[in-house]
Amino acid sequence: MKILAVDSSGAPASVALLDDQKLIAVSYQNTGFTHSRTLLPMIDTLLENADFTIQDIDVFACASGPGSFTGIRIGVSTIKGFAFAEEKPCAAVSTLEGMAWNLLFTDRIICPVMDARAGQVYNALFCVKDGKIERFCPDRTISIELLTEELLRLGGKYILVGDGSALCYNNLSEKGMNVLIPPENLLYQNAYGVAHAAFSMAVSGRLIDVGELSPTYLRLSQAERERLKKIQCKSI
Repeated sequence: MKILAVDSSGAPASVALLDDQKLIAVSYQNTGFTHSRTLLPMIDTLLENADFTIQDIDVFACASGPGSFTGIRIGVSTIKGFAFAEEKPCAAVSTLEGMAWNLLFTDRIICPVMDARAGQVYNALFCVKDGKIERFCPDRTISIELLTEELLRLGGKYILVGDGSALCYNNLSEKGMNVLIPPENLLYQNAYGVAHAAFSMAVSGRLIDVGELSPTYLRLSQAERERLKKIQCKSI
């Protein structure tokens, strides 16, 4: 089973190609360029260098959110285009779960935290069991304060990943929590984890049709929040 996966849900863009669980190729870029400029050339170059074509791919996967609204739309649209043209199934992978799959070596509770602004993070909790990722809670938007309180109640050892790690690390370490941040090459989302999650989804029968693939934002965009605020003000 050949899987092409992309992650454009944050500042980095990445593409990975798996044959079952064997990594064939991976490309990662954190240059600050827009994903609309970088993602398709990265896919073309990766496939060409690996001597693969789009027609060889069995499953198309993407990080469907949460994360950057624009980045998610670019990744989802790209994968939908390929899957529609080739009539192949898709895997809609949580960005947070994709990050967890990059940490199969750890015995700590995996705590992805992506900066959602305004003192909040996108978060979920995972652990590694029998070489697979197990989820403790749904993806959510939560304040750093509430997350800190929850982890203090739960106890245990944690490893933080994502661009919100530094925001949470000080809060937790100052309260005596046993918490680590991995090296930078494992700190951010990567399509390698998305591809592994997609393989697990394929084995367990959780792939979807291209028509079902859609972004997962978890909350309204800033423009939508401001529009609702104006509507509420006018109704007072």
